[in-house]
Amino acid sequence: MGIRLAELVERFGGRLQGDPDIEVTRVAPLDRAGATDISFLSSSRLRAAASHSRAAALILSPLDEPHVAAAYDGARIVTDNPYAYYARTAQYLCAPADAPAPGIHPSAVVHARARVDPTASIGPHVTVGAGAIIGPGAVIDAGCYIGPEASVGEGTHFLPNVTFHARCVIGARGIVHSGAVIGGDGFGFAVDGGVYIKIPQTGRVVIGDDVDIGTNTAIDRGALDDTVIEDGVKLDNLIQIGHNCRIGAHTAMAGCVGVAGSANIGRHCTFGGAAMINGHIDIADNVHVTAGTLVPNSITEPGRYTGFYPIAPNAEWERNAALLRNLSGMREKIKALERAVRVLGGEQAARAGAQSVK
Repeated sequence: MGIRLAELVERFGGRLQGDPDIEVTRVAPLDRAGATDISFLSSSRLRAAASHSRAAALILSPLDEPHVAAAYDGARIVTDNPYAYYARTAQYLCAPADAPAPGIHPSAVVHARARVDPTASIGPHVTVGAGAIIGPGAVIDAGCYIGPEASVGEGTHFLPNVTFHARCVIGARGIVHSGAVIGGDGFGFAVDGGVYIKIPQTGRVVIGDDVDIGTNTAIDRGALDDTVIEDGVKLDNLIQIGHNCRIGAHTAMAGCVGVAGSANIGRHCTFGGAAMINGHIDIADNVHVTAGTLVPNSITEPGRYTGFYPIAPNAEWERNAALLRNLSGMREKIKALERAVRVLGGEQAARAGAQSVK
């Protein structure tokens, strides 16, 4: 699918400098873009590469445009957020030309009491339980399981082999990637005499609009209340969200993040890969946790948080680890030395006073 630059600007805004009739067919990197490609400049460090790009058009900021225009002959779309403009352009150019046809594949098993909108697409070997609702334009790819009384919103897309358990809810325009399991039991057990007794998990998972959920991510249903994922949340692959968590709107988590049960995370937060979030804590809005960080306690102020030991050559790391193990003993020795210094100082002052009297 191609689009004229004039149409692109009409659709997404920005200021066009150059031929409005140029047609672009794909987004490409600055150094590999050709005569029908559009590229983008998201960092001023790439001005030189942009100036020598062979792309038909560039997306760039007002700050970078005059520097690039002096050497670059192609068209330019000037916008305050080139990266977001690139994302929208890529979405348009990469849209599938042959969207799945509405209807239910003959091999799908759809319960008589399920409600599937006529415009939805149900792929091969899909199972839709009793009382489930599949909204307008939803696409449920091959091998998915939609549990009883679950609800899938308008335009939401489940890629192959998603498991969406009973009574779970997802809103409009969501994307759930293969292998994701939504609404599995949370990790809830009582202990009696050293024996674990399972606690029934009777809550749901409730997901808002415009949520992306990555491959093999698991979101547990609540024990009594619901696990809630608010609008616009973006979850990468292999993430674990425990039961009764609440993830605030437009928060994003990179791969392998783990969130223990009943954590309450604010809006517009970000979590780097493999960050670990303790259960039963609160995290404020606009908190940014770096990769590999353990968050053991609540965070009440917005900002950037880091908690890990920097990498070092193994021998150096072992020496530092040995020092860390002995910090408590060293602390006591320092306290003893401070006491001794105070005593010596007092004795010296007393002697000096006695001499002055003489």
